[in-house]
Amino acid sequence: MKIGNKIKRLRLISGMTQEEIADRCELTKGYISQLERDLTSPSISTLQDILDCLGTNLQEFFGEEAIDEQVVFTASNYFIKEYEDEGYSIHWIVPNAKKRQMEPIIVEIKPNCSFEEDQPHQGEEFGMVLNGSLYLYLGKERFRLKKGDCFMFKPNKTHVMKNIGKSTAKILWISTPPSF
Repeated sequence: MKIGNKIKRLRLISGMTQEEIADRCELTKGYISQLERDLTSPSISTLQDILDCLGTNLQEFFGEEAIDEQVVFTASNYFIKEYEDEGYSIHWIVPNAKKRQMEPIIVEIKPNCSFEEDQPHQGEEFGMVLNGSLYLYLGKERFRLKKGDCFMFKPNKTHVMKNIGKSTAKILWISTPPSF
């Protein structure tokens, strides 16, 4: 199997020179050049070192191309989990979003109920109220949101949403990295 062109493409995408890859992997620039032209083949451990430098691994390198990645998701792809006792439901609208850099969900909160309190963590969160009204508690701060309002914050404080209205609140919520 010829892998040189694929290694070169990954190197160029990452903005690295042959010399930088060689230095990081304790190889020579000439070896990397020969490898990219398929004049030599690396050992598995050498290939793993090179792929680590390029931000990938053997499985991704030899796996299917991203062309097969699902782009469009329909209601039939959704997974819905009802939390009856707590008064809310979560709609996972993109299957396997945990493997991606962001995770979109739709949260429905019944009147006088709240969505689970989340502890501080890394990343960013964005939401848009699609229906109803609620309070967003971010640490000691409280924000009132109604249909059409958005929020965006770094989740470095405890946060929770409470439905203060008379109808079910519906929120599109996107978290990066995935945390739901």
